[in-house]
Amino acid sequence: MFAVAGWVPSVIGIGLRAVFYRAILQMDGIAAIESGVRLRFADQIHLGKNVYLDQATYLHACPAGIHIGDNTFVMHGSILHVYNFRDLPHAFIRIGRDSLIGEMNVLRGQGGITIGDRVYTAPQVQMLAVNHVFDDPARPMVEQGITAQGITVEDDCWIGAGAIITDGVTVGTGSVVAAGAVVTKDVAPRSVVGGVPARFIKQIEAGQPRPNNVVVHF
Repeated sequence: MFAVAGWVPSVIGIGLRAVFYRAILQMDGIAAIESGVRLRFADQIHLGKNVYLDQATYLHACPAGIHIGDNTFVMHGSILHVYNFRDLPHAFIRIGRDSLIGEMNVLRGQGGITIGDRVYTAPQVQMLAVNHVFDDPARPMVEQGITAQGITVEDDCWIGAGAIITDGVTVGTGSVVAAGAVVTKDVAPRSVVGGVPARFIKQIEAGQPRPNNVVVHF
């Protein structure tokens, strides 16, 4: 299927893939899949209506799959990776509707990543739902195992360019993560965080302007 339709450019290729890829993907309706998109374990990928996968995106869906909701875009060069060689119980990526995953994002879903509706991420955001254990100095780190608690980004969030969200974190509804932030703790709903590690900057309230010193652009 990839050999026949995966490389074809332009609108013609998008049309072919919208038809042919139904044989290998779970699709609720029409999806626009550009040329050069790489899919692994395609039968575990579920695309909602009007999903867009840009060129050079890579979706690796083993074992519990990748689900992308209606009207969601995954932009150029992004990697959605669910690779579970440790038999972890919650390895998946689920993205809600009307969201946008920006260019060159990396989502590692070993512990499970849940992204809500209307979530926008800027370029080069990383969400890493896995971490190494290194408490015992007498043992090699690779023998100490990992944690995989999962990441949740709730509805209506905005994640700035280059931000990193680490394992075990929940970003609350309506929050903003500033560009370059490293988020290691939960973010309360409707708040702005920034810095390394990320710290609370302000609460978002109706009628208040965004502070000038918070960089959140795409």
